[in-house]
Parts: sequence; C-alpha cells; structure tokens
Amino acid sequence: MPEAEDVRRAALSLPDTVEKTAWNMPTFRVAGKMFATLPEDETSIAVRCPKEERDELVLAEPDKFWIAEHEAMFAWVRVRLAALEDEAELRDILADSWRQAAPPRLLEAYPELGLPDKA
Repeated sequence: MPEAEDVRRAALSLPDTVEKTAWNMPTFRVAGKMFATLPEDETSIAVRCPKEERDELVLAEPDKFWIAEHEAMFAWVRVRLAALEDEAELRDILADSWRQAAPPRLLEAYPELGLPDKA
C-alpha cells in the first residue's frame, strides 16, 4: 500500500513539480497550478479529474475513489491510498493529474508522460 512518502516521492518526480503547504496540508503544483493534495490524515490524495471521468470512476470503484462534498463542484476526485494496487498505479494517477495542470511547453518537453485526452 502506498503511503504519504510514496505520494511525495512520486509527485516530486514529475517535471517542474514543487510542494507547497496550503490549508495545513501538502499540495503539489506544476507551473503554479495544483494537481494533487495530501489531505487530512494522509490516507488519501485528491487529484484533478474531469467530472465525467470522475463520476465513472466513483461508480466503477467506490472503494477506491470518492468525491469530497466540498470538492463536488470542481474537477477533483479523492483516491484512497489503501485501495491502490501498488506504487505504479499511484504514479499513473499522479501523472494523469499532472498532465491536466501542466502547461503545453512541459507536455511537449516530456512526451513520455503523454498528453491529456481531449474531450
């Protein structure tokens, strides 16, 4: 099961990522845009996720994904760390969120990270 330090290591391994404390919790940002947080007791993460995909994730895997009430109007989803298969899944989730926040120059500079799907 990935833990808070695994989240930190994976997030900070993404290009131009910095950690900044906001709302008394660690947040991870690329080019000034937040793409992940490590809220509350550090047993979950919040990541960017288009609302349509988010709703599908929550319906398909409610033990893994959920929507925090105060984030319902935003394109974010919570992920329970204990429900993740391994650190590779954690890295994939963080990279997907990073792609949604990263500016085009970074997406072009790191093609191995892939481009976000255009809806």
